[in-house]
Amino acid sequence: MKSFTDLFIKRPVLAMVVSFVILIAGLQAMKTINVRQYPRSDIAAITVTTVYVGADAELVRGFITTPLERAIAAADGIDYMQSQSQQGVSTITVRLKLNYDAHKALSDVSSRVDAIRRDLPPEAEIPVIAIQAADSQFASAYLSFTSNILQPNEVTDYLVRLVQPRLTSVGGVQKADILGGRTFAMRIWMKPERMAALNISPTDVRDALSRNNFLAAVGNTKGSLLQVNLTANTDLHTADQFKQLVVRQDKGTLIRLGDIADVVLGAEDYNTEVRFSGQKAVFMGIWVLPNANSVDVIKRVRVELDQIKKELPTGMTAEMAYDATAYINDAIHEVVKTLIDTLLIVMVVIFLFLGSFRSVIVPIVAIPISLIGALFLMQLFGFSLNLLTLLAIVLSVGLVVDDAIVVVENVERHMREGLSRMNAALVGARELIAPIIAMTITLAAVYTPIALQGGLTGALFREFALTLAGAVFISGVVALVLSPMMSAHLLRPEHGDHGFSGFVNRTFDRFRDWYGSHLDRTLNARPAVYVVWGGVSLIALFMFVMIPKVATKELAPKEDQGVIFGIITAPANATIDDTIRYADAAGKVFQDIPDTRFTFQITFPDNGFGGMVLKPWGTRKTPTKAYLPVV
Repeated sequence: MKSFTDLFIKRPVLAMVVSFVILIAGLQAMKTINVRQYPRSDIAAITVTTVYVGADAELVRGFITTPLERAIAAADGIDYMQSQSQQGVSTITVRLKLNYDAHKALSDVSSRVDAIRRDLPPEAEIPVIAIQAADSQFASAYLSFTSNILQPNEVTDYLVRLVQPRLTSVGGVQKADILGGRTFAMRIWMKPERMAALNISPTDVRDALSRNNFLAAVGNTKGSLLQVNLTANTDLHTADQFKQLVVRQDKGTLIRLGDIADVVLGAEDYNTEVRFSGQKAVFMGIWVLPNANSVDVIKRVRVELDQIKKELPTGMTAEMAYDATAYINDAIHEVVKTLIDTLLIVMVVIFLFLGSFRSVIVPIVAIPISLIGALFLMQLFGFSLNLLTLLAIVLSVGLVVDDAIVVVENVERHMREGLSRMNAALVGARELIAPIIAMTITLAAVYTPIALQGGLTGALFREFALTLAGAVFISGVVALVLSPMMSAHLLRPEHGDHGFSGFVNRTFDRFRDWYGSHLDRTLNARPAVYVVWGGVSLIALFMFVMIPKVATKELAPKEDQGVIFGIITAPANATIDDTIRYADAAGKVFQDIPDTRFTFQITFPDNGFGGMVLKPWGTRKTPTKAYLPVV
């Protein structure tokens, strides 16, 4: 009885074409598939920020935060809400449920905020509503710019004008944020005692600045040959010009701004302090597009950064302060090494059990085709190349080779019984169609339930389970299409009873006879079998109940990423000068660790964030978890 496998055995070119199609599809997926640390989870957050200038925290909470919270709480898809009321600003963070449509929730929240807009104080600004993805709380890389000559506001100005546009234009970069930057601003530090003596209020100063710092286009004038644009220009440019600004004229006496205030060209904000290895710096956060390959994008950013370094002003340096893709690269390299080790071990084991190099070639060829073909299925399903899918690929090495081994063994059995290579392959493949399909479906069905789990666990391990099932599916196709054809053309009928192959076959024949006799005795002692089965089942049940109680519970194993993070929380009324003292003390602790490569800190008046990056694994022997209690 003929089957579809006969077509591929008799027409080897067709079998090779099908295999090459699988390879080409997988190789193109390898170049375009997104690379991440973990699978992407759609847990978004919506932030509602409302500015209320001049109001203290209590007023902001009572007139802004509380009414908005009551209105937003009625929206659909909300898991929980967080709010923060500070002087002059209200921030509400709405955490959405897993996989809930963020754009639908944004529309719902916006409509409910608009509905109570009239109930808010008229002096409050319009609430700003934005979506923030859960997996984008930190940028993919942070760049540090330091200078022992330029001031932070001068460094910021250089970054805004020359560096930021270049990094933003790199393919795959979503945005390049400046952290800890100090934008140029004319600072007017008023002297309360002088103002009181001259009877001048802050409102008088503000009105004078508004009247005398004005720029507007008022029209144009035309002649027969020339057109001139007219501009009303009363704006001031230097600190000396601002000092000469007349605030009030009283009985012929001019009171100028320099009489009641210190005027300096400073920064717009002094409430952020950034340090890189103890030195003042300005950071830039590189955010990658959600559908872009972060490893390739940061690689292109590094190339552009090397070019930027050559053009920096004298005394200014740039470093890659933190690169989240470095750990991903290391993890991928480790997986590749593990994959190579696995392939070598499988090759040795197959050779020891089959006894022939020719027999080994068939399953060894099936392994890379199945694994590379699984990458195409990953791309088709919208998966990314991450630690969990890489784990699935490594685990699947031992599974995808089974079908090909079964085919080779069955063809060899028929050859030992006297059939030619071609007839043995035809008969052996026909016999194995149903078993291979059953094996493939069974193995895929074992892992598929993992993909059906709900919650965050299901979202993380769905890609793991379906990648594993996809690799097994491809291996079944290869076993029915390519393996019989290769067996028909590679195996030799005379090798079975000579040399190492003959020794292996005779050993397995003796083992089969020994196993058969012991199996007969075991089946005759059914009560003992039931007792052993019951005992093993009880032990398994005990382990199922007890292990979650005594083992460490974690969503994913803790990996040594070579970095330790620290968070500083200060009182709400703390100043940046007070908090920076403690941040510096923490930075000193970080720097005292022997394997510290560099440290970074971003400090605000009431909180801060920092950490230390350790030397690469190849140059240190102490793991990060050993340094954590020391720090």
